[in-house]
Formats: sequence, C-alpha cells, structure tokens
Amino acid sequence: MTVDRELFVRHPANPILTAADWPSTVNVVFNPAAVEVAGETVLLARVEARTGISHLTVARSPNGVDQWRIGPEPLLAPRAGVDGEEWGFEDARAVWVEELGTHVITCTAYGHAGPAVFLATTEDFDSVERVGIVVAPEDKNAALLPERVGGKWILFHRPTSGFASARAGIALSRSSDLRSWSAPEVVMQPREGAWWDSMRIGIGPPLLKTAHGWLLVYHGVKETVAGPIYRVGLALLDLEEPTRVLHRTPGWVLGPHESYEREGDVPNAIFPCGLIHDSASGQLRLYYGASDTSICLATGALDDVLETVLAAPAGR
Repeated sequence: MTVDRELFVRHPANPILTAADWPSTVNVVFNPAAVEVAGETVLLARVEARTGISHLTVARSPNGVDQWRIGPEPLLAPRAGVDGEEWGFEDARAVWVEELGTHVITCTAYGHAGPAVFLATTEDFDSVERVGIVVAPEDKNAALLPERVGGKWILFHRPTSGFASARAGIALSRSSDLRSWSAPEVVMQPREGAWWDSMRIGIGPPLLKTAHGWLLVYHGVKETVAGPIYRVGLALLDLEEPTRVLHRTPGWVLGPHESYEREGDVPNAIFPCGLIHDSASGQLRLYYGASDTSICLATGALDDVLETVLAAPAGR
C-alpha cells in the first residue's frame, strides 16, 4: 500500500509560534516537545538566540493553538563551565511516566565532543531536575517509552559514532535506572536508493502506545541537488519487543509544501517533536518545527493513522 494523501491537516493559524512572539529578541523558535499539564498544552521549545546557541523555554496555552504564555526564563540553558553543555540544548521530547510520577525530558546537549543525549525530570515545567548526559556523543533524537518493557526502561535514540552504517538510523537502549544504558540495538534504518527516507531517519515525538503496537512517528531525510528534504513517516513496533518493526509506511504522511515549511533557516524541513492524543475525541495533535524557524501544528485522527500504518507492508 502506498500513502496517497497526507494524514495530518495543517492548522489554519500556522505558524502558531515564531520569534516575534518571544518576550526577548531571539533568532528562531522551533522543534518543541508537547505535553498536557493541568488542562493546558505545554510546549518546550528550542529557542535559538542571536548568538547561535539554543536553550529550551516553556510556552503554555489553554487550547494548544493560541493565547500562549512564554516563560520569562529558559527551563534548560547551558551553565558556564559545564562540559557538554557549552553550545546549548536542542530538540526536546517529553513524556509523562506514571511509575515515577514525573515528566521525563530528553534532549540534545551540545558541547565540544558533539551532540549527546541529556535527561531531566519535571513535574510541572516550572522547574527542572537535571540528570545530565546519559548517552555520550555523538547521539541525539532521544525519547523514553512511558513505561518499562520487560522490566527495563527503553530509550530510543540515534547514535552516529561507530554504529551500524554511515547512514544514521533509529536504535534503542535499555536501562534499569535511567542513567546507565545498554549498547544500542538497531530498530530501523534508512531505506537504500532513492526513497524519501534514504539519507537518515530519527524518531519524532515519544512513541504512543496503542492496542496494535507502539506508534512511531519519525522524520526521514532525502538528499537532493538542492539540499535535504525532511518529511514525516509512520511505523508500528511490537509492544513487548520494540526492536521488532511490525509495519512501516512506504510513503511520507506529511511533507513540506507551505511557504513557512519551504523557506527559513533550514528550508524544506518538517521536524516533529511533540504529539498529544486526545483520548475522548481520538484526535492527534502533532507539533513540529518548520524550516528550523517556527512552530506549527497539524492534526489527524488516530483511527486513520492506525488504519494506514496497519495496511502498510510488514517489517522494516
């Protein structure tokens, strides 16, 4: 089965957040984590200052679309003299972990050794408890499953140092304490040839548990003569063994074609980091960075998404 339509509908208010909305002068805002806290939508946005260094700042909205309240200070910003944080924090994901009674934030800490996986926790996004770098460079695009599998925590991430092939793919590691992680295991790799996801892939938001498996929304990159194009695809992973790919859509389900997705600091880029599921309505809200410049929203129905991915070819 091919995907002959985009499954997510762009919100007419897009972009819903830009640098112009910020209380201080910044270059761009993009690639937000998304969760619900006390009836509000909370985004943890990557904010790039005019120095080029990024930090993570909270934005809150009663409806997830407008009336945003921007935090006066970053929730996570590099500390002077702390190795591994020198060049900032990027591309957060956040997930509520019932067993721990807290949200777990994973993001990329950028320092002289390269990008690394950084972990922190927060109950309310007013303050944060830093755990620190848990996976050494070079590694990024990390998110935690919201519950243990086989008695272990599962971290999805994208290692690029001495792992698999030169084309970066999706891996997972296991831990009993959220600090020490096992060697990466291959989950999914870029497809060879001229596919839309042939250059590299990485997870988007934290995976969503469904009756059919873990729903994986991922970004895929194709290199063209005009530069890379970032699009969004879907896969379904086994609930008990998430290295097992049950289905993977051959085509993308969301790609850049609006002007705000085609023009910006990194043109032709849709990069999702946040997904909120409204269990009452079945609606999915996908929050993504557009062209590394602004924050956008697209919505879809979980039933439609599952129907599409279940009809996709089995396996990787």
